[in-house]
Amino acid sequence: MARIKVHELRGKSKADLFAQLKDLKAELALLRVAKVTGGAPNKLSKIKVVRTSIAQVLTVISQTQKSMLREAYKKKKYLPLDLRPKKTRAIAGGSPSIRYCSTASLKTEREKKKEKYFPLRKYAIKA
Repeated sequence: MARIKVHELRGKSKADLFAQLKDLKAELALLRVAKVTGGAPNKLSKIKVVRTSIAQVLTVISQTQKSMLREAYKKKKYLPLDLRPKKTRAIAGGSPSIRYCSTASLKTEREKKKEKYFPLRKYAIKA
């Protein structure tokens, strides 16, 4: 089986993609058997091509599925977690006050007390 072009996969239906995935997995199983039994070198080099083809098919399936979900949830009030925009962990899991203002200027109560009671000491050096 020759290399698969991704732009050709995008035009196929979901059923066709799953059928192709099944064929590729069956071919990979045969190639692995040939590898164990000492098959020809051209079959051994074909394993990598088949594995990448399987990965391409799975990627196209997941991308189309995600795009259809985005269309379905476009007008809804809430989005599922996997469709929301990715942010840093601190922003995504933090409180709303952290999300909408600079994190550099925020100090905890403990840090404020420490600065108040133990200010930075200044030393004059005699020259």
